[in-house]
Amino acid sequence: MSEIQDMSIAALSAAYRERTLSPVEVTEDALQRIAALNDTLNAFNTVTAELALARAKAAEAEFMSGTDLGPMHGIPFGAKDIYDTAGILTSCQSKLRPDVVPDVNAHAVQKLLDGGAVLLGKCATIEFATGGPSEETLFPPARNPWNTAHVPGGSSSGSGAAVAAGMTRMALGSDTGGSIRGPAAYCGTVGIKPTYGRVSRRGVFPLSFTMDHCGPLSWSVADAALSLQVMAGFDPLDPASADEPVADYAAGLDGGVKGLRIGYVANWLAEDKNTHPEIPAAIETALAALRADGAVVENVALSSHEVFHACGRMIILAECYAIHEKDLMERPELYGRPTRERLMAGAFVRGSDYVEALRMRREMSLQFNAEVLGQYDAVIAPATALPAGRFDAQPNDPLALSGYLTVPFNVTGNPAMSVCCGFTSEGLPISMQVVGKPFDEAMVLRVGAAYERASAWRHRRPTLSA
Repeated sequence: MSEIQDMSIAALSAAYRERTLSPVEVTEDALQRIAALNDTLNAFNTVTAELALARAKAAEAEFMSGTDLGPMHGIPFGAKDIYDTAGILTSCQSKLRPDVVPDVNAHAVQKLLDGGAVLLGKCATIEFATGGPSEETLFPPARNPWNTAHVPGGSSSGSGAAVAAGMTRMALGSDTGGSIRGPAAYCGTVGIKPTYGRVSRRGVFPLSFTMDHCGPLSWSVADAALSLQVMAGFDPLDPASADEPVADYAAGLDGGVKGLRIGYVANWLAEDKNTHPEIPAAIETALAALRADGAVVENVALSSHEVFHACGRMIILAECYAIHEKDLMERPELYGRPTRERLMAGAFVRGSDYVEALRMRREMSLQFNAEVLGQYDAVIAPATALPAGRFDAQPNDPLALSGYLTVPFNVTGNPAMSVCCGFTSEGLPISMQVVGKPFDEAMVLRVGAAYERASAWRHRRPTLSA
């Protein structure tokens, strides 16, 4: 990796303002990295090199004239290929959408562009952000930079791979059952799912109306804080958008954990018979680091992950089938098999079961926030029970989430962030989640940043020849 590719967003911003580096240089460097690695990783479906360079030149001119648009000004980013991008193909990785070019940008994309960010292109996903990796879709599946025989997670697969490989400092993802935090965990990056309603979903192709969240994947917690700062905020045109104040996320990153009370959800890994043996030990080591920095860390027991998963699965199946029913009836052959099978399962969800799942969701959310986060400043939970699996060993069950332990916080809607906390003996990343109270992303980022400072994992990068 080049020196530029290893610089943080804050460091790049400082270099722009000091005139020691320009947005054009940084964008050219990113495009060279993409050109060198994308045939191997398939992280980008579409690369908008000319548009990116034009925007970078505009950003450079703005800096020279004294115009400063904020922390993302001149910073390259990628957008998951379910985010609408004006004049750029938005395929959702599907043969149903080989030529869909929106006229306007998704709200989150527009906020980043208004803040001077530079769009590099569209990152690979899993077809319509559901199912599993498939060669039957419009573009080939993304691969894991740590080992290309392994999956990068889904459905923000290209976003996770691109950030881990140094193609971009940040990429947009979406998270309905773990699709930001799962790829972040498998690729060793940071991925934050904000509180439900914190970031507008307008212009993002939906999977589940009541479970979808939008957020960034980045290399560091500090990069996540700066990215989320620009994306967050009320959007009156998104019915789920929350009119809640947005904190200065970067301001709290150095607050540390001394005196904080943190709960650890220990029972999920203990209950999962398939848990990889190196994951519990890695998380315990991370907890020890937080204790050493002054946090009080105690075990807490939540309902079985399977209970949360059953509730979330019922809601997602019903809602995604409602979105796709017409195309499934009229053009089923254009869907890849894993996607088609998962979507069709929603046809068998009874209305009474869906309503009961919504009731359970409300009950579990109230209970978690009152009984657990009423006692703790934040909660730590494992992100996955397994490291990234091989492409040739993916589960036949299209409803499987490959060991993800992320669904519970889609059910509750709480902010949750994946942070790398180690590696297996095979060199695959291990991650934990930091979970906070509703709209307290600042605490999630603060705890994550404290752990990053206490560990050395941000200095370890995948070995890729470019």
